[in-house]
Amino acid sequence: MRQRKVKNEKEKLQMNDAYLVKNAKSYIGRWRELFGNNNDIYLELGCGKGQFIMTLAEQNPQNNYIGIEGQSSILLRALEKATELKLKNIFFVREFVGNINEFFDENELDGIYLNFSDPWPKDRHAKRRLTHKRYLEGYRKILKQHSFIQFKSDNDLLFAFTMEQFEDNNLQILEYTDDLHNSNFLSKNVTTEYEDKFKSLGKNINYCKARF
Repeated sequence: MRQRKVKNEKEKLQMNDAYLVKNAKSYIGRWRELFGNNNDIYLELGCGKGQFIMTLAEQNPQNNYIGIEGQSSILLRALEKATELKLKNIFFVREFVGNINEFFDENELDGIYLNFSDPWPKDRHAKRRLTHKRYLEGYRKILKQHSFIQFKSDNDLLFAFTMEQFEDNNLQILEYTDDLHNSNFLSKNVTTEYEDKFKSLGKNINYCKARF
C-alpha cells in the first residue's frame, strides 16, 4: 500500500537525524567504530516504524542494533521514537537494499531479523524475496559463524518458500512454528506493528529461526 506523504517530511528527518546513518555503505567493516564499542551487532532488514528493533535495544543495552528501511515516511516514525527514548545502541539506515554485501563486511553481524517482509507473490519476482537464495548467500558472508536469521510472516506461502530455501541452502532450523502466538516460543517474542495488527485479527503468525 502506498504511504501517505508526511507534511514537512524533509525538515522532520533533519530534526531527528542523530540516529540516521548517511552514506551507510562507507561504514562497511567499520560499524563498531560508529557505535564506539565492540558489542554484538544485530540487523533488522525492513524495520518499518521500528517498534521491534527499538524494543530489543531497550531490553538489551549490551548489544548494538541497526534498522534498515527504504521508505522515508515510515522510517521517520522510528527516528522520532529513538530520539524520544534517547537510545544509545541503535542506528537507522534509509535504503532499499539490493545487495547486503555493499553495507556489511564478512563476519560483521551477529544476527539478522526479517519481519513481515514483502512476499512478492508472483513467481517471476521470487528473486526479490528477502529469503531467496541470492539474499541468503549474502547473509552467509556477513554473519559470524553460528549466528542466526530470524524470520516472521503472516504470509503462509512466503513461509513455505522460506523453509524450502533454508533447507535447500543448508541452514540448520533451530525453531519453527506456523502459529507463533499459540506456541512454546511466545514468551520470548517481541512484536512488530504488523504483528500486533494481525494478531488482533486472529491471523496466524509464522516463525522460524535458523543458522548457517
